[in-house]
Amino acid sequence: MENINIGVIGYGYWGPNLVRNFAEIPGAQVTKVSDFKPELLAKVQARYPSIQVTTDCQDIFTDPHIDAVVIATPVSTHFDLALAALQAGKHVLVEKPMTASSKQARRLIEEAEKRNLVLMVDHTFVYTGAVRKMHDLIATNQLGDIYYYDSVRVNLGLFQHDVNVIWDLAVHDLSIMNYVLPSQPYAVSATGISHVPGEPENIAYLTCFFESNLIAHFHVNWLAPVKVRRTLIGGSQRMIVYDDLEPSEKVKIYDKGITINGNSESVYEMLIGYRTGDMWSPKLDMTEALRTEGLHFIDCINQGKRPITDGEAGLQTVKILEAATQSVKQRGQLVELNLLEVAA
Repeated sequence: MENINIGVIGYGYWGPNLVRNFAEIPGAQVTKVSDFKPELLAKVQARYPSIQVTTDCQDIFTDPHIDAVVIATPVSTHFDLALAALQAGKHVLVEKPMTASSKQARRLIEEAEKRNLVLMVDHTFVYTGAVRKMHDLIATNQLGDIYYYDSVRVNLGLFQHDVNVIWDLAVHDLSIMNYVLPSQPYAVSATGISHVPGEPENIAYLTCFFESNLIAHFHVNWLAPVKVRRTLIGGSQRMIVYDDLEPSEKVKIYDKGITINGNSESVYEMLIGYRTGDMWSPKLDMTEALRTEGLHFIDCINQGKRPITDGEAGLQTVKILEAATQSVKQRGQLVELNLLEVAA
């Protein structure tokens, strides 16, 4: 099978990682890179002499030899670039978040389906060994009924000017939540504040509500003295601690929980027992997530398969981000996702 020829738009922060991975995985070949900064293109030429460079992304859309376009640009440009690529008959992998609105996300999904093209979102963490292991544990009911999902993602910087901290940091954890949990939230509440005049919110708290007694909470912050990347998932049988900063044992499973004696008619006589068992850390696939993601993208193109992080997954994440933004403006007022969809 011939190589999939790839054009990459954007060689700033994330672009070099994408180019490196697609240049190394079998079945793919990066043939052209576009960026409006000549000094960044000079770095491409220095490291990859065989890759063509251009300051005009139209050169990628009009190149008949390019099969797929990878977009690593600011979120405000995602929709126009992805739509142009799809309309040019190219498969698309777009950086997170997929678009700046759910309306734009739906338009891209429609265009990809109409043209029978692969539309995939770069929700990188979904392709880590740790997150895939958590997905498998929950899918096989090893945690029992899921009670809560609690995530903290904080550090000092990097302040963004075009999106707030929810769109920048919480998007990672929302994409993980949407992948590992068996159900989707119906409503969102969020609060946040900016400590830099005229700039987006730099600290925020986001809560997702589900039809069951499951609740999910996210704390994101650009103004923390330490870097924390930790998620707790509590179930009726077992609990998970996922620490992305751990060098090896990123996922730990605790055989801990409570048992309730519900035989008593009086709530005051109800007995709550505590169960403490073993803790273990499963072996994880340590392959770089971007490599796994890139191989999956190429396989979906060749086999005509739907990606794990397809347009629908991107849309679900954007819908929550939109609802959270609306809730922040309303000081934490509950925003129902289906009502938001009707309004759109």
